[in-house]
Amino acid sequence: MLNSLFPLIYGTVFVLLLWQAFKVMGQGFKAANPDKDRTGKVTVHPELLDQDGRLTDEDLLTVRFSGDQEPSENAD
Repeated sequence: MLNSLFPLIYGTVFVLLLWQAFKVMGQGFKAANPDKDRTGKVTVHPELLDQDGRLTDEDLLTVRFSGDQEPSENAD
């Protein structure tokens, strides 16, 4: 008697657990907010803007740090 019910109980529990797994995964996909993706959007650093919020026309000072393997350049 128990041997004939075991596959039925096993199959029922398997289907219920599979359904529950898909239900939980579906809630996770709904919770993901696609608006956080900034691919393709340009962000301007605040120090590049003037007081009015426009891009500044001033020359920028840049510093380059060389590694140990790169030859140093003399300013002669």
